[in-house]
Amino acid sequence: MIITITGFPGSGKSTLGKGIAKELGLKHYSAGDLLRAIANGKGITVLELHELMKKDKSVDLELDQRNRKLGEEQDDFVIDGRLAWHFIPKSIKIFVKIDLEKAAERVYRDMCEGREERQGECENKSPEKTLENMRKRMEMNQKRYRELYKLDYLDEKNYDIVVDTTVSEIDETRKIVLEEIKKISKN
Repeated sequence: MIITITGFPGSGKSTLGKGIAKELGLKHYSAGDLLRAIANGKGITVLELHELMKKDKSVDLELDQRNRKLGEEQDDFVIDGRLAWHFIPKSIKIFVKIDLEKAAERVYRDMCEGREERQGECENKSPEKTLENMRKRMEMNQKRYRELYKLDYLDEKNYDIVVDTTVSEIDETRKIVLEEIKKISKN
């Protein structure tokens, strides 16, 4: 079983992916972790890396090749990443959406006040600035993916399961998604 998860920033993709992987006894991979590592290696922020990616396609191509290779060489894993669903077509594809203002609050809290591994990413001075940067990043991603692959990763028709995390807690969301995965895997 291969499960790919994508969606809005701050929607809980990675947390959901880790929880599903643990519940099902699968490995978990995260494109976000790899992007953060690449940005850190270059001594820049993730937002600056996304700006760089508008001009330099090598980071996108590296991520995409990694996803494609994972899908070809491994089974039984969960991966959260913007285009993992596209490069691993034999997966159960999940899209996680959220109200962007709520997402900005979560992202700001995690990056600037919360999770230690993300505090170095605090380039925003407020939830409002976080929202502005999230929208900018989503627009950049959408444009890049259209140019590179002629696709819209925000089109919910690309996915087997669509879940909204605006008001639900992560445990509730995980239970809902696991039920849907069971239904799909039976077919």
